[in-house]
Amino acid sequence: DLSTDERRERLETALKDLGVDHIRTNKAFTLSGGERRRVEIARALVTRPHFLMLDEPFAGIDPIAVGDIQSIMRRLKERGIGVLITDHNVQQTLSITDRAYIITDGAILEEGSPADLVNSQRAREVYLGEGFRL
Repeated sequence: DLSTDERRERLETALKDLGVDHIRTNKAFTLSGGERRRVEIARALVTRPHFLMLDEPFAGIDPIAVGDIQSIMRRLKERGIGVLITDHNVQQTLSITDRAYIITDGAILEEGSPADLVNSQRAREVYLGEGFRL
C-alpha cells in the first residue's frame, strides 16, 4: 500500500511526463480528446503497471494528438511497459505496434508483424482493403 505522499508523487510525475500537469484542476468536460487520453494514461501509470490496455486510443482526437499519443506509447515501450491496443484505426495503430491481430467474427483472422498483416492477401480481402498502405 502506498502512502498519500507516495501516490501524490507518482501522480505529479505522471502528469508532468505526459504534459498535462497544467490542466490538473480543469473539469473533465473542458478537456480536449487528446488531453483526456493523456490524463487516462497518466492515471493508469500511477499504479506502475507492467501492461496498459487502451481501447480506441485514437478515436475522437485530432492528428496532432494522435502523434502525441503515439509518442507516449513509444516511450512506454522504451520503459518496458507493454501496451495492448484495440482500435479500428489500423493505419495509426500498425505504425506503432510490433505485433498485431486482426479479429473477425470473434476469431483471429491474421496475426504477425504490421508488415505481415499488410502483405496478407486474406487480411486485405476481409479487412484492410486492396489499397491499404502503411
